[in-house]
Amino acid sequence: MYKSKKKKMKRLKVNDFFQFSNQIHFQTDKNFCRFITKKYMKKLLPFLVVLLVFFSLQAQKKKKTDALKPLDSLTKEMVAKKGLITTYLDEENKLYFELSQDLLEKELLVVTRFAQLPANYSAYLNAGSKTAQQVIRFVKKGKKILLKQISYNNIASAEEDPIAISVKENNFAPILAAFDIKNKETDRYLIDVSNHFMADSPGFNVIRKGDKDRYKFGGVDKKRSSIDSANSFPKNTEIRHTLTFKVNKPPRANRTNTFSFQINHSFIVLPEDPMPVRYEDDRVGWFSLSKIDYSSDALKSDEYSIVRRWRLEPKDKEAYLKGELVEPIKPIVYYLDPATPLKWRKYFKLGIEDWNSAFKKAGFKNAILAKDPPSKEEDPDFSPEDVRYSTVRYVASTTRNATGPSVSDPRTGEILESDIIWYHNHLRSYRNRYLLETGAANPKARSLNTPEEEIGEMMRRVISHEVGHALGLPHNMKASSAYAVDSLRSGDFTQKYGIATTIMDYARYNYIAQPGDEYIRFVRQLGPYDDYAIEWGYRYYGLSPKVEQSQLKAMVDAKSLDPMYMFGGRGNDPNSQTENIGDDPIKASTYGLNNLKIVAKNLMDWTLSPNDTYDDLEELYGEMVGVYRRYIYHVHSMIGGVYQTKHNTNQTNTVTYQNVERAKQLAALDFLKSNLWQTQNWLMDNRIISEIKGEGGLISLQNLQRSALNRLLSVKRLNRILSANITLIGQGMEASELLNHLYADLMIAPKNIDLSQKSLQIHFATQLKSLLNEDELNPAIRADIQGLLSKIKKLAKKKSKTANQNSKNHFNYLKEVAQVELD
Repeated sequence: MYKSKKKKMKRLKVNDFFQFSNQIHFQTDKNFCRFITKKYMKKLLPFLVVLLVFFSLQAQKKKKTDALKPLDSLTKEMVAKKGLITTYLDEENKLYFELSQDLLEKELLVVTRFAQLPANYSAYLNAGSKTAQQVIRFVKKGKKILLKQISYNNIASAEEDPIAISVKENNFAPILAAFDIKNKETDRYLIDVSNHFMADSPGFNVIRKGDKDRYKFGGVDKKRSSIDSANSFPKNTEIRHTLTFKVNKPPRANRTNTFSFQINHSFIVLPEDPMPVRYEDDRVGWFSLSKIDYSSDALKSDEYSIVRRWRLEPKDKEAYLKGELVEPIKPIVYYLDPATPLKWRKYFKLGIEDWNSAFKKAGFKNAILAKDPPSKEEDPDFSPEDVRYSTVRYVASTTRNATGPSVSDPRTGEILESDIIWYHNHLRSYRNRYLLETGAANPKARSLNTPEEEIGEMMRRVISHEVGHALGLPHNMKASSAYAVDSLRSGDFTQKYGIATTIMDYARYNYIAQPGDEYIRFVRQLGPYDDYAIEWGYRYYGLSPKVEQSQLKAMVDAKSLDPMYMFGGRGNDPNSQTENIGDDPIKASTYGLNNLKIVAKNLMDWTLSPNDTYDDLEELYGEMVGVYRRYIYHVHSMIGGVYQTKHNTNQTNTVTYQNVERAKQLAALDFLKSNLWQTQNWLMDNRIISEIKGEGGLISLQNLQRSALNRLLSVKRLNRILSANITLIGQGMEASELLNHLYADLMIAPKNIDLSQKSLQIHFATQLKSLLNEDELNPAIRADIQGLLSKIKKLAKKKSKTANQNSKNHFNYLKEVAQVELD
């Protein structure tokens, strides 16, 4: 028996080993086993090791397969919320997603927002602020579900184009997370997402890099973090969780070295029938999404943008195309936050529905509606964080601001949802500005107890401004320069047209109207540009995007060069400034300063009551100086300014960039001489300052003068003036002319110079001297500066001989400051 088995073993080949080992595995003959061990162990040992590993892996695989249970048995003790993604949340803070087979590979939009965050954490972030927005896709790979991030920036519009292969290969989707499948079914999948939501996972962007460095964040403390809720609806799923971080450098108000944030994530199914896109025209302002099409027929990739807008389609297309006003199939609806105080709700609603007048120009009636928050009985699932609802949120915060963010389909620009955020203390800013900017001509503004109707009107217009953002409109700072300055002193004009052509400018108040002007509108409102922009964005044509593009261009061609319909950003254009109104900054600021001087004389009477502290007076005085600064800078920006006029090649008799006229720049310098370089004693009323500033107010006003001078004498501005005057159309002021004008205004003009003028002369010489050390300064300007310093030195030497002792010291010092050591 042994001999026959021995012969058989000799004939054994490697490929037959596993079969033979299977036979001897159950052999009970001890002698045979000893024989095998003795004769063949050295040869068989490697194969036996492989065999043992093989059997071990097979056993583990069988055990793991046996461990996978049906999904329902795994989740029977958990709370289920069925919807887009069915969620399960158990008592041990475990969160599971159930993904249906048809949800895999489907594109979902994920929006991440703060639901709550620490006090004093950020001046720009509050409850409702968005931290991230991304498109994701759940993908099954083996026994795992991958979470991939999808981008729509780079595309190949013609999918049959071979370049589509390259676009796909060069835009490989990042994997944000990977989850083990927990159940045995093959048509639905259970994954544990607890750890994903117990961290600031990729794509959340909860803690921005700047804040992380500022506060020295540590990691997430999972013991003090939790998954708070999971809710799901047919078109979206909402996850809310709390993340607690250790911070090594907290703000002074936070002594716990801890920050806790409550985060809300909205998973939204993107529309199955994508909305037709509308191509951007940069002559009319719209928020947009950038695209790069590699299938373009041009000899390069085609960079273009599509605008972000709501899907508005007429219920009766035939009637609409005949010119009748028609209701949309689905209107834009905003719900008020349940936290909104009752007395302000009517103003919020008016601010929202003000836009219906603009939508009528686009052919729609009742296009946008405002509603009170539904009761628990009406809608038990209502939540401001639920993306099925667009809301106006009222946030109890010291922040003085309001915002109008929105969520849009990255494929088409379709706005799916938005939340207007009103921060409570924004009322304070508007009350103060109302008094300071209109009080001279407006008796209703001469109190800190502003009448409710007046405050309500201001709130209404702020809401309208933010809704404008949510409809797709960015700021249009060009609009405030469209109206003639003196028209803003007319009651009939301002009541009809407002104080700027759009509510999307920062033209908040009419500071131009003078005492005695009657029936004036002091607060902004919607204007003709808003009608035009909304018609451009929402007019329904029923045509393909490319075909309708030609009709839209024709609309813009006919209007965009009219100041009433111009669009522009800030840049160096003095006609595109924030907070200004009127077509002549010098005249407008002169009117504004006349009014502000009246306010300054009456500030104590208008702000103080018996038994008051002086806190409000201090706040109003500081803001009054800020208003003065704004009026000054509206004129300051004319010096070296360049007009920008957006236009196409078929719009003639204009250029994109043109120098501000030399005469206007010289007039601006004369304005600064009278209203900035000369000491403004009306801003230093010792009755006011003695109540609010222990150190006095001189230094802050001198700093304002120095800051304005620094901006005029910056390398960037001087080089720009030199370059623009030589290379752009229009005769502007030369850099050497600016320097000599400042020399005359600051050094020659003052006769009996005071402390502020002495300080300004020294700073002028110091700033000129520092410019000689700037490598980027144009050499031609450097030569002018050196010559100017020589003149200052000679002037100081001359004046020191005839001045009194106090002024002699000043001129001797000035002479030393102007000394230039040549290499």
